[in-house]
Amino acid sequence: MKRALLAAALLTLAPPALTHHGWSEYDSSRTLTLTGKIVESGYEHPHGHIRLETPGKTWVVVLAPPTRMANRGLPKEALKPGNTVTVVGYANRTKREELRAERIIVQGKTVGLR
Repeated sequence: MKRALLAAALLTLAPPALTHHGWSEYDSSRTLTLTGKIVESGYEHPHGHIRLETPGKTWVVVLAPPTRMANRGLPKEALKPGNTVTVVGYANRTKREELRAERIIVQGKTVGLR
């Protein structure tokens, strides 16, 4: 009986893990460096994000999970709208406005996200 309950519990946890996207959708052969103003930010799971206004284009930048950002010294307050940041990362192959950030430079501090 205990094994059946354990198996049922594990199966309910499996679907969310299967829905997480892979990083192969990003073009890691070409690094982009973007500087701009944060116009929106989110500091939630599974990944934080910012909407970054750069000259000529606004990007959706996928960041790391909040726990990792906090552990590496990037608090939620650093990503407030109006702040200017630089991100280094990889563009999505199909979503032309999306970038996966490898690192972010905010308030003179570089934080590795991966």
